[in-house]
Amino acid sequence: MSIRLYKSYTPGTRNRALSTFSEITKSKPEKSLLCKNQRSKGRNNRGVITVRHRGGGHKRLYRLIDFKRNKYGVEGVVAAIEYDPNRNARIALIHYKDGEKRYILQPKNLNVGDIIVSGSGSSLNVGNTLPLEELPLGTSVHNIELIPNRGGQIVRAGGTSAKILAKEGDYVTLRLPSKEIRLIRKECFATIGEVSNNDAFLVQSGKAGRTRWLGKRPTVRGSVMNPCDHPHGGGEGRAPIGRTRPLTPWGKPALGMKTRKHKKLSDAYILRRRS
Repeated sequence: MSIRLYKSYTPGTRNRALSTFSEITKSKPEKSLLCKNQRSKGRNNRGVITVRHRGGGHKRLYRLIDFKRNKYGVEGVVAAIEYDPNRNARIALIHYKDGEKRYILQPKNLNVGDIIVSGSGSSLNVGNTLPLEELPLGTSVHNIELIPNRGGQIVRAGGTSAKILAKEGDYVTLRLPSKEIRLIRKECFATIGEVSNNDAFLVQSGKAGRTRWLGKRPTVRGSVMNPCDHPHGGGEGRAPIGRTRPLTPWGKPALGMKTRKHKKLSDAYILRRRS
């Protein structure tokens, strides 16, 4: 993938940097692999906003992605590389020998016409899916299972990959893209290679309108709100926070306070946390 830069014909093109989509080989998705995708837009079942700054956005149909890769021993041919509006990675349409069609995350350097296969004993080619215990040390992998047979749950964003560092007993040690090092059961499956579209984080919208197309609504500072809406609000003109530390709209410390609730089962498998 590559990035296209625009000349500053308008304020919207001055800082715009978008994908060239040069790797896309098919424009229309496979109809049998589409389904409706009703987005919550930040509301709960009563229509009350529980997540702010979400709403609007262009309509999207959801592409059914095969994260489990459970067509063991059946070869598949890469028929097309497609755009997916629901993620920043590209997806590959696979035609299996038994006639079934599925979408998978496209690994880097997987092209139309390549053969992929999943299951124990498969070859160590990009796009193949094997148990972690069968992969050599130093292999880059993505779409990794946390629990056997549940399907890939981590390392699925564009341009990401994890590296196998060690094997000991029933567990394999992996370094994740966040630099966290953790243990995962050796029976869990992972796909060889790095996820495609590693330039996804170089994209710049260039204008507020494109951000609205993505379903993101405007965000304003707490200091410009009224006191009933935010602890930093109120006062004549620009005013300091007036407290010892910044707060969230609900009065909790905004900086430096850990709010993540660690699960005991998960903590036991994390050897080094992300910095």
